[in-house]
Amino acid sequence: MADATLVTPRFLHCAAANFMHMVAFAMFLHLPGLLQLLGAGPPLIGALVSVSAISSVVFSPLIGRAMDRRGRRPVLLLGNVLNVCAVALYLLVDAIAPWLWALQIVHGLAQTLMYAGFFTYAADTLPAARMTQGLALFGTSALLAISVGGYLGDLAIAMGGYAGLFAAALLAALVALMLTFTLGETRSAGPVGGEVARRWRDTLRQRDLLPVWLIAGTFFVAQGGVFVFYKTWVLESGLGTLGGFFTLYTTTAIVLRVTLGWLPDRVGPARMVAPSLLAYAAGVGILGAASELWQAMLAAVVCGVGHGYGFPVLLSLVHERVRGTERGAAMSIFTAIDDGSVLVAGPTLGLAAEALGYDGMFLAVAGLLTAGALVFVSHIGFNRGPR
Repeated sequence: MADATLVTPRFLHCAAANFMHMVAFAMFLHLPGLLQLLGAGPPLIGALVSVSAISSVVFSPLIGRAMDRRGRRPVLLLGNVLNVCAVALYLLVDAIAPWLWALQIVHGLAQTLMYAGFFTYAADTLPAARMTQGLALFGTSALLAISVGGYLGDLAIAMGGYAGLFAAALLAALVALMLTFTLGETRSAGPVGGEVARRWRDTLRQRDLLPVWLIAGTFFVAQGGVFVFYKTWVLESGLGTLGGFFTLYTTTAIVLRVTLGWLPDRVGPARMVAPSLLAYAAGVGILGAASELWQAMLAAVVCGVGHGYGFPVLLSLVHERVRGTERGAAMSIFTAIDDGSVLVAGPTLGLAAEALGYDGMFLAVAGLLTAGALVFVSHIGFNRGPR
């Protein structure tokens, strides 16, 4: 019988590196606050934050091919080096200048390389029978980092302004680079069976993956609305702090994954998609109707429930349906959809926030995700086409 162990030394090492990179990433949830101080309104903030996703959409085919042909480690090292360089350059930002757009794109490329690389690496270490639970457990390293990074960002800004924020993020990025440098190489642990990897676009068009790509995009648009605009919503409403919201959000998701992480593998990942995403939609809807602090905190908890299952369930469906030789390509597509959804959501939801207010925008996002979840559960997500 194949080893069904989830937590191995290699898994923990990868999770530690991912945690530190995500701490640096989470501090940039405060970036919209700086952009607002520099005079940007919601549409410009959304465009600036989301432009980083261009790198993911453009370079994902190359990243997927590189991981499948040359391994995970070169991709991870390149991503970490670019991340350190990009974070250091944010220390020079004092105006919304043209070079800031270019910096966002380079930073986005670094994030794409690490996102795709770390999750593919983690999947390589996991037994197929417990893939969802393992990915959920690995994802807690990112969720915990969002909470830690959010609070450290609050503290850094209070002590040293936005320069202090970027200095703290740079330190976290350097630690992530050192941890990644000591990671050994790994190849896909899936049953490749002598198969030859197809072209990236063949993986993209694989019939039983199409509904997964569609619902993942809807989920990521909703998530982008929360992650991109929560900071400016707090500044406008005066309710709570970014660190407090995301601590509740991530704590809920982590507790759910640690205590009930086995449930999706038991009932089947596809059956967990609609309940998970409907929970996230409910949380965004509560945020849209919030007028008191306890309501915003309730939204954090409910969104945490949806994220706690939603992300690993969707990612597990990808790994369940893709060929073992194309795991890197599939992860790069998933990453591109995630980032591409933010690219669309940032400016679009920024315009919606300006026209409808933040409350109206959040309620519209909740409705979109609810519709997507209902379409998926109406059976298309359960069909498996030819491989």
